[in-house]
Amino acid sequence: MLVLGMMSGTSADGIDAALARISGAPPSIAAKLEGHHHIAFPSRVRQAILRLANGGATTTAEISQLNFLLGEEFAGAAIQACKHWRLPVPKLSLIGSHGQTIYHQGAASRFLGSRRVASTLQIGEPSIIAERTGVTTIGDFRPADMAAGGQGAPLVPFVDYLLYRHGKLGRVALNIGGIANVTLIPAFARLEDVLAFDTGPGNMVIDALVESISGGRKSYDQDARIALRGRVIRPLLEEMLRHPYLRQVPPKTAGREQFGREYARQLFAWAKKRRERTEDLVRTVTIFTALSIADGFRRFIFSRAHVNELIVAGGGAKNPLLIAQLRAALPGIEILGSSSFGIPAEAKEAFAFAILAYESFHGRANNLPSATGAKHPAILGKLVHGYAR
Repeated sequence: MLVLGMMSGTSADGIDAALARISGAPPSIAAKLEGHHHIAFPSRVRQAILRLANGGATTTAEISQLNFLLGEEFAGAAIQACKHWRLPVPKLSLIGSHGQTIYHQGAASRFLGSRRVASTLQIGEPSIIAERTGVTTIGDFRPADMAAGGQGAPLVPFVDYLLYRHGKLGRVALNIGGIANVTLIPAFARLEDVLAFDTGPGNMVIDALVESISGGRKSYDQDARIALRGRVIRPLLEEMLRHPYLRQVPPKTAGREQFGREYARQLFAWAKKRRERTEDLVRTVTIFTALSIADGFRRFIFSRAHVNELIVAGGGAKNPLLIAQLRAALPGIEILGSSSFGIPAEAKEAFAFAILAYESFHGRANNLPSATGAKHPAILGKLVHGYAR
């Protein structure tokens, strides 16, 4: 099958589309990346997403409207990507769309009395995608895992296992998106041997600070140019490393609730009160991001397996200071980009959702209970049939 995977992450900068040619079934699935294309969101759309995701005042009407508007954006991205690849849209067998997360609470909490509820909401209506493209579309992957008692994340570890398992090498797949997450795949691993969890912030806090400092002119610290001009603020770094999330035992997921704009605002206020330089603040947060990832290794990974290789994907893979700090904090582990395995860092998650959609289409369980905490394997996603033209 020729499957298009689409993903928009916590930065909400746009849609990554990955074209995958997939055959077979686990554990002998064959998946090859045929192409990757990025389509930026219009500025007003991005601002609306971030406002909702950060808990800004809104109405149910706005959420509903944005859900359908993003359906149009994802459908347009699928069509535009196919044009970029000179591929007729009807040649697609299937589309897998993660959508845009605007709320995620993986752990249940009390709601309306004694009932405990966990919930998640990804928008970008898949019915619109299927109608505009004529291609059967699978979306809304997270709720099925949560219904089975899981936290609905991380979902990519299932794909990491299929892609990176090795008979002799212990590997960890690291994705540094808005949030950083790891997948431990020991040598000779069975699916139940895989451990995966969110380590904490990836690019989320850095991006929020840079956007605030630049007055919205910049959305991220390109090539760590700001951070490289600064120095580490030791008292702040030590305080950040005491964050209670780092001690929380997997399965666990992180998001804006712990490391969103409010957390970034508190850091900015702390630095401003003490007249610390903005470049020092950005460097400190960058170093904290790397050390929080390394902390996850020390607390939860090294006691389980020997790690030979760390395979890095996501936007943070392009931050040279972050990667340099990881090398220093994890000596003896070879750090490789996912491009070494034929998957560019920026295409990894969209490629993963193509594979997850392929598995869902064939009626096969595609969550990883050891990563999400689900009581049992589940088939993720909701299927919308395409309109045969």
